[in-house]
Amino acid sequence: MPAPPLPVRVPLVTKPMGVWASLQASRRNLLSIIPELATRQPMVSGRTGKRWHMVMDPGAIRHILKDHLNDYPKSLVTKNLLKPAIGESLFIAEGAEWRWQRRASAPVFSFRNVRNLAPIMTAAASRSADRIASAGPRAINLFDEMVTATFDIISDVTFSGGDGFDRDGVHRAIDAYISDAGKISLFDILGLPDWLPRPGRLMSGSGLRDMKRVADEAIDRRRQAGTEGIPDLLDLLLSGEDPETKRHMSTAELRDNLLTFIVAGHETTALSLSWALYLCAFDQGIQDRARDEARAVLGDRPATGEDVDKLPLVRAILDEALRLYPPAAMVSRTAQAPDELCGREIRPGDTVILPIYALHRHKLLWEDPDAFRPERFTHPDKADRYAYLPFGDGPRICIGASFALQEAVIILATLLARFRFTPVAGREPEPVMILTLRPEGGVWLMAEDLAG
Repeated sequence: MPAPPLPVRVPLVTKPMGVWASLQASRRNLLSIIPELATRQPMVSGRTGKRWHMVMDPGAIRHILKDHLNDYPKSLVTKNLLKPAIGESLFIAEGAEWRWQRRASAPVFSFRNVRNLAPIMTAAASRSADRIASAGPRAINLFDEMVTATFDIISDVTFSGGDGFDRDGVHRAIDAYISDAGKISLFDILGLPDWLPRPGRLMSGSGLRDMKRVADEAIDRRRQAGTEGIPDLLDLLLSGEDPETKRHMSTAELRDNLLTFIVAGHETTALSLSWALYLCAFDQGIQDRARDEARAVLGDRPATGEDVDKLPLVRAILDEALRLYPPAAMVSRTAQAPDELCGREIRPGDTVILPIYALHRHKLLWEDPDAFRPERFTHPDKADRYAYLPFGDGPRICIGASFALQEAVIILATLLARFRFTPVAGREPEPVMILTLRPEGGVWLMAEDLAG
């Protein structure tokens, strides 16, 4: 009896690659440089210009992300890619600079504040469902639609949907930066100095300047106008202070963190939703069960914040989509001190890579790792905590994880309750990572409106 089909995946490397081959492969799809061996071994090491180590052992990952966090700061490659867009924000800052920003920002993403923002997510989910209904019955690129829906949410919860905020301009600048500047430079792989200009990164300067100017103006206007109604992210950040030093963020620090939340807070959730919808179309049985769950809770209305905990299968589908297609599918650190991981020597300056994509499909950590099985997240015997890292872990775990999951459950439940999604022949997405793991070519599905 033939094995059941598997959802799309990245073909991993089975032969060693040199510097130039790695560069060419990484510019097309960063995940294509991961050796297939990384799904079967706790650690794989090599040299491509610099010494590198890919770590898949949960204990060693805990050592890097939690127990010895300061010895493994984010790599120069990561900083070189993102610093032009988001400055010394929470995502990039290290040491004391990171700690005070984290302390000041943490209350922004408290359960109460995130739940207060749920009505904005419900309204966006309802608008998304109406757009999908009006576009059918035909093939729809759900990735584009999810980007629109999540950008509506992040701009509304960041700037309350107004204040002269040019959301289209910011959206264009973000897309231009990711597509133009996100391509790995050979200079980064070889570890050349930061002051050397990176090919392809110079073209995005004007869009970034415009984006920062728009954000600065919105921050200054809000400072003068004050808060009205339920506070949004900007209000909460403006009022936030480090409880230890009583320090508040400057306009530049506020802007860099707001842009971080906008850049990180819409595309990553849009990706999770797009892959989840692809997987639901891939397995109609699971989609039917999730629809039954959503309809039992929602009836004919869109999902709300109060519904999130009543939708365990919808949440499990998202968890499984994040396992199979983690938006941040590879992260890297630079070792600062001599160390040992999995019995192997680590030297200062070594690049330590956490290939989350390979970790989530590791044959020793997951049963049937390439299969779509959301029930693994409703079962009490879950995998090791450090075998599943869609949001990272340790002190630097993604600060917006609860926001993203609430938003994703509200949108996915709303759409599954109303539509039946089916694949479009010959239009399978291809998982490609540049900065995030995107569905190359989009996620094209037929959407049958069951309410109509």
